[in-house]
Amino acid sequence: MILSELRTYLKTRKSVTLQDLMLHFDIDAEALRGMLQILISKGYVIKNSAKEACGTSCCKCDSTLTEIYEYSK
Repeated sequence: MILSELRTYLKTRKSVTLQDLMLHFDIDAEALRGMLQILISKGYVIKNSAKEACGTSCCKCDSTLTEIYEYSK
């Protein structure tokens, strides 16, 4: 996968979780985070976290479900 494919997917979807990206591109989280960091540094993407907790107090939510990436250009 190349960065332009990732950028196009984000541009089309507007906002996606890391889990969505992992499933769509069939790639692990750490590899995606590296590519996403490049897009963040270029101003194409903003990283956010889930705005609301899942409703429990265990603090063990899967980070791939709570990392949200938004297209910003």
